[in-house]
Amino acid sequence: MTEQSPIDNFKRALGACTKAISGEPELEVSFGGDIAGIIREQVMLPAVPKVPTDDQIAKARGEADGLALRIALHDDEIHARNLPGNPEARMIYEALEQARIEALGSAHLSGLGDNLMAALDARARRRRFHKPDLSKADAPLAEAIGYYAREIFMDREMPDGVDGIMDVHRKEIEKSHGRFDVLKDILKDQDKFSRGIQQLLADFDLADEHGDSQNDEDGDDESRENENEDQQPDQPPDTPQEQQEGQTEVSDADAMEDENADAQDIVDAENIDGESDDSDQSPETAPQRPNLPNSAPPYHIYTARHDEVIKAEELCEVEELERLRGYLDGHMAGLSSVISRLANKLQRRLLAQQQRSWTFDLEEGVLDTARLTRVIIDPTSGLAFKEEKETDFRDTIVSILIDNSGSMRGRPIMVAAVCADIMARTLERCGVKAEILGFTTRAWKGGRSFQDWLGNEKPKNPGRLNDLRHIIYKGADVPWRRAKRNLGLMMREGLLKENIDGEALEWAYQRLMMRPEQRRILMVISDGAPVDDATQSQNLSGLLENNLRMVIDKIENRSEVELVAIGIGHDVTRWYKKAVTIMDVEQLGGAMTEKLAELFDDKGGR
Repeated sequence: MTEQSPIDNFKRALGACTKAISGEPELEVSFGGDIAGIIREQVMLPAVPKVPTDDQIAKARGEADGLALRIALHDDEIHARNLPGNPEARMIYEALEQARIEALGSAHLSGLGDNLMAALDARARRRRFHKPDLSKADAPLAEAIGYYAREIFMDREMPDGVDGIMDVHRKEIEKSHGRFDVLKDILKDQDKFSRGIQQLLADFDLADEHGDSQNDEDGDDESRENENEDQQPDQPPDTPQEQQEGQTEVSDADAMEDENADAQDIVDAENIDGESDDSDQSPETAPQRPNLPNSAPPYHIYTARHDEVIKAEELCEVEELERLRGYLDGHMAGLSSVISRLANKLQRRLLAQQQRSWTFDLEEGVLDTARLTRVIIDPTSGLAFKEEKETDFRDTIVSILIDNSGSMRGRPIMVAAVCADIMARTLERCGVKAEILGFTTRAWKGGRSFQDWLGNEKPKNPGRLNDLRHIIYKGADVPWRRAKRNLGLMMREGLLKENIDGEALEWAYQRLMMRPEQRRILMVISDGAPVDDATQSQNLSGLLENNLRMVIDKIENRSEVELVAIGIGHDVTRWYKKAVTIMDVEQLGGAMTEKLAELFDDKGGR
């Protein structure tokens, strides 16, 4: 039996502690990347160095403890029921809930509290909240309130990493010190706590208009019932206004262009990307997803004014791209060698199919040296020329479309970036054009499109309500060496948001159709169904899914584009005819290699 290394023992022990604290013995814990989060009931922890320092060990423990406590002490239904509509209020609400969770956990285990502080300090320093000259624009109020709440709830001094941001906001926050004392007394009751936050928000002029009614004590429920009984007979019991009460109003809570998302912001990434959960809706308000796409209302877009198709280098400075690319290479060095070996096998298989074919006895072209003897024997004979035929194999383009949604954070997006990079380089060596594309949205839970809809009296069934961001990492005609650094953009914090797969697939398809190559291959890499909170909350169920089905049907059955999909931890075979599902992200390189090899082995294509 192979002896485990100290770091492997540490990871195993940390995983066991995470399961124990969460109360979920079957919880899956994995390591990768540098951001912690919960993705589809799986705890993702940052990669741990082979020889970690004491600070790095404490940080890793703190990240794991924070996520485990959230699983154990947080109720998503209560959280959603009391969620404010104002974007800034939402961020304060989220920060206070995380402070509540950590305070309850550290009350019983002081060592756990130390770990939480170490992780908090590391996150704050990464966001430069320790800088003494921090401006108010760089010091989010929500973060400062969360830190101050921990001081009160946990009776602890905050680490030095938050000194800068607290210097900016402390005096303003201390005016509401009494509110924090009230919240401290109800930490164990999440419902009372979340409703009590409204009173604190009112101090900052951020309370919802209906906040008072939400925060009334239970004794006021009877008076509200009496008011409903006095309702006029001709007024329907379920008016649109009443349907809105108690319902979570979606907004761009994390700001339109938030490129500095904190680890806490992605703790609930399983609700951001993946299968939409209609279990909380009644049968009357949650129509079943139709089997046939044409049985649902036509897919439509509220506005496309704020969508963008943008090159990777336009989203980031060159120096930053270089740094991110170096970060990607450094973390994936081991995996790159494995994928490279697979790519070399693919290259040998492709080159073996490239049999040269020549046309002889032409008036112009390449001089046919094998026939020069005829000129010597018969000087009146003309020179013979030849020309190499362009093989069908070379007349091919491959487009790799990568899901850039929030649930791909950490190791999945890192592996996807490296695999796509190496595949593109391999295809280029074989004379096959390749492009790399990505798709996400510009904001969480609705962007400018959603704000336009709010300002237009919220028409029913508005269609898609978020701003698309389609990214070109490498164009088909751009050499790999010039586009190499662009793949590092996928490592940028705040880039990965929500995913609207149907329109992204249509975009990639249209790009292929404008290409001159005769054979066109589209490979999709994704880890979930289309998800956009703003769109799904304001439309009939299945709008995004049905659109994806229709686009797939068009490409597979009514076009010459060959479509293949790879699902990471998600069964995509129910969407695509040619598809494979991998449960471990480490299998991605092999899956891409095999699928491309299968397509090229089928020499005739379609």
